[in-house]
Amino acid sequence: MPTEKDVEHDVTAPALRTARMDRLETLSLSVLLCFVAALQLSVAASGVLLALTLLCWVALLVTREEEQFGVPRFFWPLAVYAAVTLISSTASVDPGVSIVDSKQLVLFLIVPLVYRLARGHRAHLFASVIIAVGAASALVGLFQYGFLQFDNLGRRPEGMLTHYMTYSGALMLVACVAGARVLFGRHDRTWPMLVLPAILVALGLTFTRSAWVGLCIGMAVLLSLRDRRLVAGIPVALALAIVVAPSSVTDRFYSIFDLQDPTNRDRVAMLKSGAAMVEDHPLTGVGPDQVKAVYQVYRVPESVQPLNVHLHNVPMQIAAERGLPALVVWLWFVITVARDLYRRVQHRTGATRALAAGALASLVAMLGAGFFEYNFGDSEFLMLLLVILTLPFAAERPESVHGHP
Repeated sequence: MPTEKDVEHDVTAPALRTARMDRLETLSLSVLLCFVAALQLSVAASGVLLALTLLCWVALLVTREEEQFGVPRFFWPLAVYAAVTLISSTASVDPGVSIVDSKQLVLFLIVPLVYRLARGHRAHLFASVIIAVGAASALVGLFQYGFLQFDNLGRRPEGMLTHYMTYSGALMLVACVAGARVLFGRHDRTWPMLVLPAILVALGLTFTRSAWVGLCIGMAVLLSLRDRRLVAGIPVALALAIVVAPSSVTDRFYSIFDLQDPTNRDRVAMLKSGAAMVEDHPLTGVGPDQVKAVYQVYRVPESVQPLNVHLHNVPMQIAAERGLPALVVWLWFVITVARDLYRRVQHRTGATRALAAGALASLVAMLGAGFFEYNFGDSEFLMLLLVILTLPFAAERPESVHGHP
């Protein structure tokens, strides 16, 4: 016959187990939130926090045996892309270097992490953190430009990040998320509207033409989704920006259309070099991180720079580095996520629609900028992009997991 102590144990054991799982859930969510905040502040901190979040996620999967692994549909093209990349690495001109470089594929696990932990209303909190940290980062860039002489092509604002290209790419994504909140959100629209000008000005002062192009395309998508007539405002806004911008910025803008500009000529030359690499290595490419190793062999006479570490074009870089099958899989990923996000913009309402619109604009901005810069290969940029793309799908999930918060 069970004693009073046995009965007490039978009652308290499940409660203690539930309490431990709840604490683990809270810890996992907190660490992921810190990771997302750190993405625009510190590369080292975001790397450590990502590792901690992965450990918490694994612990959740182990302790909640009844819980099934879930991902949005666009994760599967990324998984196939990772497999194709590993095949390319083994066939690389230097397999050792390529395999080490493929460690970036771990970043794709951000998708199931965010999908699992940023569910329900939490997704909107994550978007708010991205906008708030982006606004603070913009202020840092404005301070660098105004007081620290980060005001020329040799020394550009870079915020708290390691490179002005990464910084401008992050601001581009944040501007898309903030713009979507302003255009599609029902609540919390005022403060994104107030900080968006600072983000746009800071982005303009980075002198980064690829991010400017991506931003214009992303904003055009947002405005057309809201009301196609609003797109007419973009040329007006550009004209006003050119009037008030410093001459160094306007000169940089006009250089976009200058076919004799050295960087423009070099990008055309890089496309020719990349096409030759694809022709010689169509199935597996030259290998991840090997474009710089073979560039001298494929360098065309009209090239400006003696060496380029990548080809400043996402589709060409993927095809040359990993082969045409990898490019096809990457296009599968882009089409899948674009289609699913567009459907959510059309059929969802409120905050979830704002998340989907911001993610779709971010994707299109990445593509626009990616024709002039290999942003998909920038780890800091890619991590932020993957978070933004996953949030709309996570927002559709219930916040509780089998009765647990």
